[in-house]
Amino acid sequence: MKDLLSQPRRPQINSPSQLDACGRPGLPDVIRCARRKHARAIISSFLRNSGMHQARLFIAMIFLFFGLSFSVSGATLPSGFVETTVASGIASPTAMAIAPNGRIFVCSQTGALRVIKNGVLLATPFVTLSVDSVGERGLLGVAFDPHFTLNHYIYLYYTVPRTPAHNRVVRFTANGDVVLPGSRVILLELDPLSTATNHNGGALHFGPDGNLYIAVGDNAKGSNSQNLSNLLGKILRIAPDGTIPPDNPFVQSTTARHEIWALGLRNPFTFAFRGTTNFMYINDVGESTWEEIDLGQAGANYGWPATEGPTTNPAYQSPIYYYGHSEGCAITGGAFYSPSTPNFPSSYVGKYLFGDYCAGFIRILNPSTTQATNFITGASQPVDIQVGADGSLYYLARGAGSVMKIRYTTIPSPVITTQPTSKLVSVGYPVTFSVTASGPSPYSYQWMRNGVNISGANARTYRIASTTLSDNGARFRVRVSNAFGNTLSNVATLSVTSDKPPTSQILTPAVGTTYFGGMVVNYSGSASDKEDGTLPASAFTWRVDFHHDSHVHPFIPPTTGSKTGTFTIPNRGEVSSNVYYYITLKVIDSVGLTSTTVRNILPRKANMTFATQPAGLKISLDGGSGRITPFTVTGVAGIIRSIAAPTPQTLNGTSYNFQSWSDGRARSHEISTPAVNTTYTANFATQ
Repeated sequence: MKDLLSQPRRPQINSPSQLDACGRPGLPDVIRCARRKHARAIISSFLRNSGMHQARLFIAMIFLFFGLSFSVSGATLPSGFVETTVASGIASPTAMAIAPNGRIFVCSQTGALRVIKNGVLLATPFVTLSVDSVGERGLLGVAFDPHFTLNHYIYLYYTVPRTPAHNRVVRFTANGDVVLPGSRVILLELDPLSTATNHNGGALHFGPDGNLYIAVGDNAKGSNSQNLSNLLGKILRIAPDGTIPPDNPFVQSTTARHEIWALGLRNPFTFAFRGTTNFMYINDVGESTWEEIDLGQAGANYGWPATEGPTTNPAYQSPIYYYGHSEGCAITGGAFYSPSTPNFPSSYVGKYLFGDYCAGFIRILNPSTTQATNFITGASQPVDIQVGADGSLYYLARGAGSVMKIRYTTIPSPVITTQPTSKLVSVGYPVTFSVTASGPSPYSYQWMRNGVNISGANARTYRIASTTLSDNGARFRVRVSNAFGNTLSNVATLSVTSDKPPTSQILTPAVGTTYFGGMVVNYSGSASDKEDGTLPASAFTWRVDFHHDSHVHPFIPPTTGSKTGTFTIPNRGEVSSNVYYYITLKVIDSVGLTSTTVRNILPRKANMTFATQPAGLKISLDGGSGRITPFTVTGVAGIIRSIAAPTPQTLNGTSYNFQSWSDGRARSHEISTPAVNTTYTANFATQ
């Protein structure tokens, strides 16, 4: 499962030291260095002979002409754009929406709807819901009513913590920056979820017709997407009060759910309308091969699980754009750049911007040509993208727990993107302060201690190898400069204590523990501190992550207040065998010092061989279109798989009908991945 909330491990390739170097090997680098040197020479000459206003205009033109690029926190932006952090410290963010007055409401997966007002993350959430936040469940979507300024309605999508769990769409009424007590209205209860915790969708948007559109994942069961009697794997459409619009495509059906607007989707994590038009793009997270953008149309069937990516089957609608997993692995946020007051150059207006969670890019797609190019690269797990009324682009960086803002500017002095933060360390331990900036590189840095320049402290980071008590209370900041100006960072204070950090250990599961689907895992730990003694349960924070290939899915978000706990390994969902679980225990003592311990749990695996008699016929695995036999796959013990023998089939001019399976089960049935290598044979006979 390479879908939402996945983290790749990628090296940063544009550090300040690299960007500052001139004469590096490679023609593009030589050209960039020549451009920078030439630009600085021209600017210096012009400034000696011009006024300030003329200089500002001239610098902007030179900056744009020579293509000097921005680099920010590992991210690279096009010339003329800068990025800043609007707010940070948001736990496990999943989605956001911008209110008419500019406030930004951000969903935290664990159930809190946070509010950013005038650039400040308010301490009190708008509302905190009780949610099931295991895996990819939780608070996943937010939207404002088109008439919010009059009725103050806010709509949310979240997972209800019941057995079985299910997703729900509700409406609340705002009372300033918090919810009006007692205002909850349940609009839609979705189908019960299996033990699979992935593929929930969750995006909410109002269309230009005034109706609420809802993206719902297939709950890791592909057949749901084609089943009109349930709501999973679909785009839904309801009125603001939860009733069914009379022109929904299946409203006349006696067997279909009338909320369904489009079907055949795997995990439509986000979608967007272009301005006030009906033109809609749907971002559907793929499985084995493709990430895709689909044109939203009433009644459309996008083909999952029979197909992903392009198809020639006339029953299914092909994506208008798709890319393979050599480029990314989970298409996430999407928004059309159609603000009433654009900030970006006119060439961006009407284009579609979308992100990939694993690859960390945001691309811009031209609907007229369906061609896309990179807008930024190196973003920290972008999961949602919005365009503000000010014409700026906002994206939600889950990896950084931040809302980021991108704007176009003609004043290319450095902009501090990530400020240095205050630190607490134990005496004798090292400490590092860092800053990130955007604007035309190269940058120069000068760190200061208590207002005095530190000799030799001229890098993006400043490190003290061994702190002393005399460092306690020292104040650090940095001046970042480029060819066009300089900017001074905020102050960060260093606190040094004689207390020692705590020590911690994970007691269970033991090192070497392996798992199977459906297994209950018990975890426990202990921690002590030289000054505090045995630490209480309130000092313990646990989290569990699910690793798949080169990326990470959250399984249990950070949970504080217990020395022990349990979780159940899902027996449905991801079918890859390149997986494991990763338990993290973090403890904190009374002065704020921490210790972190980790433990891996690896899967038990077995090979499953699928064969037919006669050989060469097809077997469908997990809802796919069918694979020629024999073939072998490796799976994790206990994970539920579906197998089917398509019938009739033709091989070498002879027609065959299914007769029986070697396990005696029905033509289409589910199996639990065995703990030992096993062969499943479908027997056929000639017609």
